Amino acid sequence: MVTETKSDKAERSCRGSYGIDAPWLIPILGLLIAVNLLNGILSKSYWPFLAVAVILGFAGFGLYASRRGKFVVWTELIKGLHLRGDERILDLGCGRGAILIIAAKSLKTGKAIGIDIWNRRDQSSNSLDATVRNAMVEGVSDRVEIRTADMTELPFEDNYFDLVLSNLAIHNVKGELRSRAIEEAVRVLTPGGRFMIADIMGVAEYEKVLRKIGITTTTRRDLGWRMWWSGPWARTILVSCTKPTQGDSVDKYLQR
Repeated sequence: MVTETKSDKAERSCRGSYGIDAPWLIPILGLLIAVNLLNGILSKSYWPFLAVAVILGFAGFGLYASRRGKFVVWTELIKGLHLRGDERILDLGCGRGAILIIAAKSLKTGKAIGIDIWNRRDQSSNSLDATVRNAMVEGVSDRVEIRTADMTELPFEDNYFDLVLSNLAIHNVKGELRSRAIEEAVRVLTPGGRFMIADIMGVAEYEKVLRKIGITTTTRRDLGWRMWWSGPWARTILVSCTKPTQGDSVDKYLQR
């Protein structure tokens, strides 16, 4: 009997077309490979060829994380939440819907809402229409809603969502607006609601903003090799927190 691995399960369950994260890196890596190959041929040295091997290794980690790894990791994360099925879930920077759709599959009567500004620099062929098609192909259209919206100005009322997710998106917000995105996510969370941010940078900043808001208890977790974007020096870290059930102080801060 052949045992089905986590990777096999994730691949079998994903039927949509999700593109590649950070596609702007592809021509840069291609140029570096070409330069080193030419240098190796002309110099007759093996060092440039070693550099090519290293670059291909970086690219391999990133491609795997983008095409398979994040599906395996987030499937396990969502499963570990033991959702009832009637939750309202928000995905900040949903892109073509990978994490949004994983979350939606855990729902019965609930709703998963994804918002994005559809920047194709962040994900190849990123568009609202592509996300709608993926939700349809994956059979979750009835549980998914997709909007064009900025995570720093969320078009939702206070205390609306039971769970807010974000995967490699908030770091794309620049300057002070990054703090605003964190504040907005907490604002729309219900008391007792959970916030999960996976990112490769800005983690300490996110925790600092959460503490300033009044959420003093956060957890930090390395998501492992499946989400290494160019080897172990580009790890994805998950920051999680729960909005206090007695959230008066948090809400008062956000309403200032």
